[in-house]
Amino acid sequence: MRVIAGSARRGLLAAPAGDGTRPTADRAKEALFSILSPYLAGARFLDLFCGSGAVGIEALSRGAAQAVFVDTSKAALAALKQNLAATRLGERAAILAMPAHEAVEWLHGQDPANYFDIVFLDPPYHGADGVGVFLNMYMHCPVVKDGGHIIYETDAKAMPDLPDWLVPDSQRDYGRTRFLFYKG
Repeated sequence: MRVIAGSARRGLLAAPAGDGTRPTADRAKEALFSILSPYLAGARFLDLFCGSGAVGIEALSRGAAQAVFVDTSKAALAALKQNLAATRLGERAAILAMPAHEAVEWLHGQDPANYFDIVFLDPPYHGADGVGVFLNMYMHCPVVKDGGHIIYETDAKAMPDLPDWLVPDSQRDYGRTRFLFYKG
């Protein structure tokens, strides 16, 4: 894994030990950031289920003002801290070591001026936690600014069980990865 572009370009990123996380492939990450590039300068970025932090670090490297990383895995958080130090982006990062649903509820209670321009969710592909966090954030505890972007990463062959009324603005598939795009 590496940082593809920006101030930390070509920086190598550590991955958590074990198979508890599934890093977003470089090809998919590059395509995602081609889409997000017009919105990154000065943006606040929320990386839920962040794993190694590769996506949020890419956002910081490409000009996001701040990124908040959320995960519970000790191995993932250790890799994230190592990656933030290696890329020298840690001063623009905050880490919430708590379940994503608790983080969303806590962030929702903060000043709305500090909500996010871009929210990225990359939950485990075969678990209901991500769907619950996404629906809670979307309906009850929004943390994305009006007109902001919500991106849900999932398996291209197994769509999450989302309600019929929740239709993405667009979706893009890159190999096994599917990105669902929503507006805040």
